[in-house]
Amino acid sequence: MRLAAHETHVKGETMPSVRTAGSTVHYEVTGSGPGLVMVHGTGGDGRANFGHLVDRFADARTVITPDYSGSGETTDGGGPLTLDQLVDQVVAATDAVTDEPVDLLGFSLGAVVAAATAAKHPERVRRLVLLAGWLRHDDPRHQLNFDLWRRLGNGEPSLFHRFLTLTGFSPAYLSRLGHQGLAELLANFTTAPGVLRQVDLDLRADIRDRAHLVTAPTLVVGNRQDQMVPVEQTRALHEAIPGSRYAELDSGHLVLFERPDELVALVRDFLLDDAD
Repeated sequence: MRLAAHETHVKGETMPSVRTAGSTVHYEVTGSGPGLVMVHGTGGDGRANFGHLVDRFADARTVITPDYSGSGETTDGGGPLTLDQLVDQVVAATDAVTDEPVDLLGFSLGAVVAAATAAKHPERVRRLVLLAGWLRHDDPRHQLNFDLWRRLGNGEPSLFHRFLTLTGFSPAYLSRLGHQGLAELLANFTTAPGVLRQVDLDLRADIRDRAHLVTAPTLVVGNRQDQMVPVEQTRALHEAIPGSRYAELDSGHLVLFERPDELVALVRDFLLDDAD
């Protein structure tokens, strides 16, 4: 296993990072075994999206959680983001840790990035898991949703966070929290400093030209109550990837938090199945 040559120090912790194409990419590593790279979604980072799940894979995998541009401690020139830029950042963090093929899991925008990574670097990906991702950017509702994100993000942050909470979870999940639980959730809701740069990429991210190039065994997971990336979009992603498997969970978009036990079981069964 190869270790990163450069480190940054944040809040008393030593955090590895790697430089690539004008970026310094921060990542974290936990566990042992073959690599599992987890790619976060818009407005999050590796720790915010996956911190509560890492230990549930670390017994069997070396879990690598990079922060792409706009998130965490990762820095770059500050221009518009591109899919290829984020692909290069994910690959750089992966290569800093291991030169062996890895399992790759992406959530939301991270699923689009992960699929693009697997299409561009098939030799680096052993298995691929895509959670709540999409294939195309030009669906009218997709454009309406992320344009509203951009407008709210440019205006009142508290309204932005309320809207993301309202549409990120299923109605039943939010109701079960009760008034106090929902108030605590809203009070603790934060987004990455570069969230609007990522939202701008959400409006442009499209992998119709490369999804068919994915050759790794792939599991696509949709969420039946997803209001951010409607399940029909995730089904279309599955249909575009040759030979991919498909599963659905009864969850809103933020399945990482709403249905963590079911999700972990589903992903572990796929990743640890050596039948293929």
